[in-house]
Amino acid sequence: MAKKNIKGTVDVVTMGCSKNLVDSEQLMRQFDALGYKVRHDAANPDGEIVIVNTCGFIGDAKEESINTILQFADLRKQEKIQKLFVMGCLSERYMKDLSVEIPEVDKFYGKFNYTDILKEIGQEYRADLRLERTLTTPGHYAYLKISEGCNRTCSYCAIPVITGKHRSRSMDDIENEVKGLVAQGVKEFQVVAQDLSSYGLDKYKTQKLPELISRLSDINGVEWLRLHYAYPSHFPDGILQVMRERENVCNYLDIALQHISNPMLRKMRREITKGKTIDLLKKIREKVPGIHLRTTMLLGHPGETEADVEELKEFIRDMRFERLGAFAFSNEESTYAYNYYEDNIPQDVKEQRVAEVMAIQQKISDEINRKKIGQTLKVIIDRKEDDYFVGRTEFDSPEVDPEVLIPVSTIGVKVGEFYQAKITDATDFDLYGE
Repeated sequence: MAKKNIKGTVDVVTMGCSKNLVDSEQLMRQFDALGYKVRHDAANPDGEIVIVNTCGFIGDAKEESINTILQFADLRKQEKIQKLFVMGCLSERYMKDLSVEIPEVDKFYGKFNYTDILKEIGQEYRADLRLERTLTTPGHYAYLKISEGCNRTCSYCAIPVITGKHRSRSMDDIENEVKGLVAQGVKEFQVVAQDLSSYGLDKYKTQKLPELISRLSDINGVEWLRLHYAYPSHFPDGILQVMRERENVCNYLDIALQHISNPMLRKMRREITKGKTIDLLKKIREKVPGIHLRTTMLLGHPGETEADVEELKEFIRDMRFERLGAFAFSNEESTYAYNYYEDNIPQDVKEQRVAEVMAIQQKISDEINRKKIGQTLKVIIDRKEDDYFVGRTEFDSPEVDPEVLIPVSTIGVKVGEFYQAKITDATDFDLYGE
C-alpha cells in the first residue's frame, strides 16, 4: 500500500551553488504565501509536491542531480508523492533528453521559467513578492544574487551555455531586497554572481560594483558584505577603495584564477596573462591590507603539461592564498574545449594533480591559521554543535571556509550575534577561540 503523503506540503531539494539556492528561496516564498507548508532539503522529503533544483556545471554535479531525480521518480511511480517537478541548470541544458528518459517527472523547467510551476498546480505567481524569499540559511545571513549569466568565453565552462548572457539586476531592486532582508533580521550578505566584475556593464554601460556595494554598505543594519566570484580580467579596481574604507565590507574576495602558466591561460581563453594576474594580486593586497583571497584552480585541462602544473604549484607557494580550492577538468558538451580540444589527460592524472595542489594549500592554510593564535577577531555565531558554538570571522564564508569553535560552556553566547573572540588554537581548517 502506498505511503500517505503529507497533504499541503512542498519539499524543495536544492543541488549546486548558492545562486540556485536563491532561486529555491524565491519559489518557496510563493508557496508560503499560498498557505503550503514548505520544507527545504528535508531528511525524508515526502510532501504532496517535490521540486528538485538541479546543477549542471560539471560531470559529478550532473550525476548527483540525475541520481536525485531518479530517487524521486521512483517515489512518484509508487504514488508516495503526487507531483514531481524539476528545475535549474541541468534541466535548462538537457530538458528534451530528460523528458524522454525520466517520464515520471510531471514537468521539467529551466533556469528562468521555474515560477511557471505555480501555474501547473493552478496557482498564480505573485509579482508583489518578487523581492521576498523564504530563507534556508540561518536567519542572520543570506546570499544576495546581483546578476545572472556570463559573457566570458572560457574554454572549459558551460555556464554561458546554461545561463546565457550576463544580466545585471538594478541597483534599486537589490537595495530594496537588502532592506527587506535586514528587516527580517539578516545582518550578513554573501554577494554572489557568475561574474561580479561585469556587474552594471549591460544595464548602466559601466562597471557598477563599487557603487552598488557602497550603497548597500550604507543601509542601516548591514553588518557584513562579502564578495564572491570576481573575474580577474577587467577587474573593477574601485571596489578595493570601498573595501578599505567601509568597515562592513569584509576584507575578503573570491576571485577564481584557474591557472597561472601563460600557455594554459591562453588555452583556457582567460583573457589575462601571468604577469597581469600577479600585478592584480599585488595591487589588491597593497590597497586592502589584511585581505583574505579565495581562489579556485583547474587541473587537467587539455594540453596541460607537467611543467604547467609545476609552475602553478610554485605560484601557489609564492602567493600563499588564504583560501584555495581545486577541481579536475570535466569535458562539457557545447564548450570550446569540447569542440576544439582533445580531452587527453587521464582522469587519475587529473585527480592526482588536484591532490598535489591541495596538499600544498593545506600546509599554507595551517600556517596562516596558526598566525591568528593570540589575535582577537570579530566573530558571528552560526550554530551550536556538540561541545561548541560554531562561528566565522569576516575572512570566512559559510560552508567553504574555516570556522571558529567556542566552548558551549561560554556564558551568554547566542546564535546570530557578533562577539569578539580571542583565538587560542588553530588547525589547517578550524580556529579555536574564547
